[in-house]
Amino acid sequence: MAHTNTTRTLSFSANERNLFFHILTACNLSCRHCYINKEQHGSNTLSPQVIADWLKLFYEEDKQSNVIFLGGEPTLHPDLAFAVKTARELGYHSVTIDTNGFLHHDLLNRLTPDEAVISFSLDGPTPKVNDPIRGEGVFATCTDNIKKAVKAGFEVSVIYTASALNIEALHEMPDLLHSLGVTHFFVQVVGLRGNSVVEGKETGNFMQLSHEKWLSIVPRVVDYAARLGLRVVYPKVYLSQDEPFSCAGNVSENFFVFPNGRVYLCPLCEDYPIHTYEIMGNQLVKKDGLVEENLFSLQIPEGCVMNKLLQPGTIQYETNGTPRHRISCCLLKQEIVSQGIISQKKA
Repeated sequence: MAHTNTTRTLSFSANERNLFFHILTACNLSCRHCYINKEQHGSNTLSPQVIADWLKLFYEEDKQSNVIFLGGEPTLHPDLAFAVKTARELGYHSVTIDTNGFLHHDLLNRLTPDEAVISFSLDGPTPKVNDPIRGEGVFATCTDNIKKAVKAGFEVSVIYTASALNIEALHEMPDLLHSLGVTHFFVQVVGLRGNSVVEGKETGNFMQLSHEKWLSIVPRVVDYAARLGLRVVYPKVYLSQDEPFSCAGNVSENFFVFPNGRVYLCPLCEDYPIHTYEIMGNQLVKKDGLVEENLFSLQIPEGCVMNKLLQPGTIQYETNGTPRHRISCCLLKQEIVSQGIISQKKA
């Protein structure tokens, strides 16, 4: 029996509010593509009271409010369980913890499966691929804790940051995740932020993927993952010729909040002090002067204006100066809707 999947673009929704909440920037790892920039994001750890206050500040009763707890490594925060429970009490529709897999402070025993989704970062199907990116022994610890979370009944997802360091191994991930009991698979593309910029400048070898490499590997692998029964979400990256460009900053509400009180609307801007808002006196205050929001309405042939300004190396041009491909908003995602489940086999 033939199995066919449907790919659909997840349109931006004005009825959603997504809070990407960095409750600290400390981490026990030093991943080569980490986007955290303590000079821009701060190095403090938020107190339980501040976490509760900021959760209240961003909660919108009339919208579907979602929160993703991030770091650094959020499970290093001794009060993460309190933060999750507070978000639930306030009425957040979904609560997700993005973790490197170490699950500090006995987290699984301090939460119940109905309180949070646990999303693990794993950047390779084997220690040989993953550990040079994330650290020695990380693959074993992460996969062991995935098994524990699944056994405990938590909904578990895995995030794979595709880059030049691991793209050739992506095809091995679906079978691994299927065997671990993971239900959601998120593929994201490495950006020129944080450590990836530093390493690229030092070595001359940037981690970003070409248009050809992305399209030759990612669609085939995510299609196979969906046919195994995984829910698969991955970035659009490239727009078709007749597809209009839309910036999430103009349509939906996404707040990227850091411990120093900076609030960005676009994650591409996080290395620069052009954030739209700051939290001052427990109020969300809009900044004066040039901020990221001023640029969202610009229409250019390349698509995303922030990508053009901050990551111009991702764009290729014809000899007449026109861009070969248009770049979508970095927050525009696609989902594979499976039309049938297959037996496990190699993609």
